[in-house]
Amino acid sequence: MAEELDLVILGSGPGGYVAAVRAAQWGLRTVIVEKENWLGGTCLNVGCIPTKALLFNAEVYDFVRHAKEFGIECGEPTANWEAVRARQQKIVLKHNKGVEYLLKKHKIETVRGYGRLLGKGRIGVESASGNRELLARNIILATGSEARIPPGMEPDGERVLTNREILETKSIPKSLIIIGAGAVGVEFGSVYRRFGTEVTIIEMLPRILPLADEEVSKELERALKKQGMQFLTGAKVEKLNRHKDGVEVEISQGEKKQTLRAEQVLVAVGRKPNTENVGLEKTKAEVERGFVKTDGYMATAEPGLYAIGDIVAGAPQLAHAASMEGIVAVGRMCERPVPPMNFRQIPDAVYCDPQVASVGLSEAKARELGHDVKIGRFPFKANSKASVLGAEEGFVKLVCDKKYGEILGAHMIGSGVTELIGEMTMAIRMEATLEDLQYTVHAHPTLSEAILDAAGAADGIAINI
Repeated sequence: MAEELDLVILGSGPGGYVAAVRAAQWGLRTVIVEKENWLGGTCLNVGCIPTKALLFNAEVYDFVRHAKEFGIECGEPTANWEAVRARQQKIVLKHNKGVEYLLKKHKIETVRGYGRLLGKGRIGVESASGNRELLARNIILATGSEARIPPGMEPDGERVLTNREILETKSIPKSLIIIGAGAVGVEFGSVYRRFGTEVTIIEMLPRILPLADEEVSKELERALKKQGMQFLTGAKVEKLNRHKDGVEVEISQGEKKQTLRAEQVLVAVGRKPNTENVGLEKTKAEVERGFVKTDGYMATAEPGLYAIGDIVAGAPQLAHAASMEGIVAVGRMCERPVPPMNFRQIPDAVYCDPQVASVGLSEAKARELGHDVKIGRFPFKANSKASVLGAEEGFVKLVCDKKYGEILGAHMIGSGVTELIGEMTMAIRMEATLEDLQYTVHAHPTLSEAILDAAGAADGIAINI
């Protein structure tokens, strides 16, 4: 029998590698098992980072297109898609090497191969070079998720794509249909529309970004329509037909039926947890629809087995959530005084243009839970820095408890709001009140002043509106 390790982690994504580094910092002998050729998981390689690189390139392209509005004459820009993709790949490679460096720095061994739970702390690893068995006092399952593929929409790498295949496209399509108006759908739509693609997004639910605050969803749809994107909400895809020169998508909206045509289709209808064939049946861990049940410290019903990231029941499928879950799990196994996870305090960020960010309760959820709510709103069109940037769309909305003024939620849409949401995440974690925000001095001129004014607006004392 092999020597017993302190911790084995299945998966090197933002949950897995962060947990490994923290475990090493706290003295645990740790091994990561990774089935892919690269480190960093979906987020770094085929998700968050390459997508945000494309979004920034699209933002630069859009700025140059509108440079005349800022007094700069430079002619009509041309997009070099090969160079765009090369920059994206360079960024990914840099951070791949960064994760590799961190693991080596902390003397964390990486075992390449497919890891599977064998029960009683044993992990089998299958690889082309042979099989290996590991033994650990603690195990973290951090196997992540993959695109959910409805029947008949299987990706072919050419006409029908998921978030993976679309990153490999060699040219900008003239037309693109996106099935699903969640974060992935609107982000890729935002990229390609700004590069000139005709984009149509189909959403089965009544509104785009269905998990966002309703006012934010409506404002985003208005802004993206203004850019030329088309939306079909409350729409069901009946059939997808592939042709040599493109695709046809048959949809229905109630009694109305129509057929859409485009060069490519992006399937973005959600993510499914990678928990099949990992050996959970050999443990006492409880699984519901593929998701693993845990307590607030990410522990499962199997002693010594933890689950983090996209596979956790009831948790947001966000990289930063996975990272903190990994830290909390390691803290619990090391008997450190870490707080349990509170998913209401996990910020959400969508990097389309305009950006969307939120944390805490939506207005509808706060009322549903019985809170006596008051709302503070402030539009960016009244914020001087937004005017300087030429980015006056959107607003800050605060959801507050009327009696004590406690901040229950924050919802933003506009330029740079994915950076602003950190302040409100801290405010909610510290149980801050409207008064706390109203007497926190914000630098001028900054976009963050919109938070100050939204806090004032909730009590009817905003200065700038």
